Parts: sequence; structure tokens; C-alpha cells
Amino acid sequence: MAEFAFEPIEPETEAAPGETREEISGKNPWLLAARRLWRNKIAMAALVLFLLIVAVSLVAPIYAHHVAHTEAFSSNLSGTTVINGKEVPILQQGGGVLHLGEIPIGPTWHANYFLGADNQGRDVMARVLYGGKSSLLIGLGSAAICCLIALVLGLVSGYFSGVTDSLLSRLMDLIWAFPVYLLAISLATVLLTQGLKIGPFNVDPASLWIPTLIIAFVYVPYVFRPVRGHVLSIREKEFVESGVAQGYSNWRIVFSEILPNVAPAVIVLFPLMVSYTVLTESALSFLGIGVQPPKASWGTIIDDGQALLYTRPMVAIAPGIMIVLTVLALNILGDGVRDALDPRAKLRIEG
Repeated sequence: MAEFAFEPIEPETEAAPGETREEISGKNPWLLAARRLWRNKIAMAALVLFLLIVAVSLVAPIYAHHVAHTEAFSSNLSGTTVINGKEVPILQQGGGVLHLGEIPIGPTWHANYFLGADNQGRDVMARVLYGGKSSLLIGLGSAAICCLIALVLGLVSGYFSGVTDSLLSRLMDLIWAFPVYLLAISLATVLLTQGLKIGPFNVDPASLWIPTLIIAFVYVPYVFRPVRGHVLSIREKEFVESGVAQGYSNWRIVFSEILPNVAPAVIVLFPLMVSYTVLTESALSFLGIGVQPPKASWGTIIDDGQALLYTRPMVAIAPGIMIVLTVLALNILGDGVRDALDPRAKLRIEG
């Protein structure tokens, strides 16, 4: 499993390549970062691509009901569709000499069954869009929860140190010791059979909250470590010592002095974590322990397309392409955000 390593960002603002000290002097660091990101055409193209993927996934119900005129989650084994004015069956007679079995209709490149059908007669294009909605929702949600928990724990552990740091660090090491997918599979196997109950809250086993919380939990140590290291570096700075000398409370120092300097590191990590969580969700769903029927995700659609790789490969290829484009866009965007927030910051993945 990859490990994030982050070299701390110094508090003072530095000029990026092509910038002069006069251009950045006295400017708001966040406005400078936004301007740098806007000037990074590759990062902006990646952002546009990601937003486009999100947008087309969100309009899945509109596409299914008003464009394809199909139900993405209902089997249609004996149905027919009209292509070029001709009515054709969705499941067609098998090929070969004996014409055994049935093969779903291939890509029509029309509004209905644009990418063909799966072995249940369901519209692949509609399911890919619905699957993207689930995959992105879980990916974004689990990354946000993971970064929030890791940020809080990293601030507490790095600033207060001592026994608090030892306990939290050992807890993170314990989670870290398990391979990500093995731990996620173990948790999913338990939670998918009995659900999750925390006090008055009862989460249904088929809810998207189950994979979201599982993925968020297993990735907390991977964000906690760089955040903690960053806090340990910042707490030794002069402006923190000045706050202590003036009698500021610990929490005031944490939230007013340390948090603003740690936030850029978490913001840089967030797009990368989304790409990891999307991949993890797809893997778990492919194995049947992620998103549960009747819901769909890119991983479940790839699983559905395994048996059709030789006859209708588009069933598995289409969601695979969406995963690749999403992860590629998020990684490029993460690099752009890193360069925008601090040109001297270095974020690398070791593994």
C-alpha cells in the first residue's frame, strides 16, 4: 500500500516560478493559490473533466427515464427495442454453429442501449451513470470523513504529544499493520450481515453508509501520519511559541495558529484520497462486499461484465474507463493544488 510523505510548508508565502516578490507581497495566500491554480491549464482541464464526470453521473435518472426510456435496475430478458425503425430483441440468439444461449444486444450508438445491454437485459449506459453516482458519492464521502478524523487526531496528537500522542500513534499503527483491502473485506463481511448500530443510529446493511464508513476508517492512518508530522514541525515555530508566551490557551493555539498552516496539506491530500477511495470502493464492489443490489457502482458493473468479456466487452470496459478517467483527473488536480498552495511543498507517494 502506498504511503504519503509530505514535506512541511513554511508559514511565509513564497513566489512560484514566473512570479516576483512584488506580485505576491501583501496578497491573500488563498487568492494567490486560486490564481496559480487558474493559470495551471493542465490542472484546470483535470478539474473540468472531474466535474463533467460528476455532472453526467448526477443526471443518471434523467438519462434513464427521458433519453434511454429504460429502467436501469430491472431485468428485461424478454424485452425488445427499436433500432433504425426495426424492432429487435434485447437478448439475441447465441453465435457459433449451434447458436446456443443468448447474447445481449451490443452498442447501438443510439439513445436507447447506447452501450448495449448486460446479461439481464439492462441498459449499460444508464447503469454506468447510476454506478458513477454511487462510486463518487462513496469516494467523496469517505475521503471527507477520513481527512476530517485524521486532521482532528493529528492536531491533538502532534500538539499535545506525551501520552496522548503515544496512544493515538499506536492506535494508528495497529490499523496501519493490516493490509487495506484485507481489513476492509473483514469489516465489510461483518457489517453487511448485521448492519451497524451506534447508539440511536441504526445503519441498514444495504446502505451506502456501510462502504463509506469502512473505507474512511481504513485510510485514516494514511492521512494521520503526514498531518501529525506537519503539526510536530509547526509547533516548534516562533509564532506558536509567541502565542504560548502571551498566555493563549492550547485550543486557541491549535485552531488559530496551527490549523491554518496544516489545512493546505490536508487540502492537497484530499483529491488523492478521493482517487484511492474510489478505487477501493470499486474493488470491494467487484468482490461483492461493497455496494449491494439493487444499487450499482462501477465495481459491480465490471463484475457483471466478466462473463461477457468475449461477446460484449463494453459492459466491463465502460465503467473501467470511467474509473481510469476519474483517478487520472484527481491525481493531476492534486498535483495542481499542491503547486498552487505552495510551490516549494513536495508531496510524493512511496510504496
